[in-house]
Amino acid sequence: MGALFLIIVFGAMFIIVAICLPVHILHRAGYSGWWVILQLVPLVNLIMIWVFAFSTWPKTQPTSDVAKVLE
Repeated sequence: MGALFLIIVFGAMFIIVAICLPVHILHRAGYSGWWVILQLVPLVNLIMIWVFAFSTWPKTQPTSDVAKVLE
């Protein structure tokens, strides 16, 4: 009984981390966090990785605040 409880708790923690971290990365990159839902579809997740790997990331351009700090 105790081992089953631990498996459920650790499984739930793994699922939360597996969803929250990519959402955070996508938000920092300037994309919607809803793209994470596509990681659940087997063949589409590979296509999603290719799309994000070779697309221009919107937040890589320095903003005015960053430009002021770098000057």
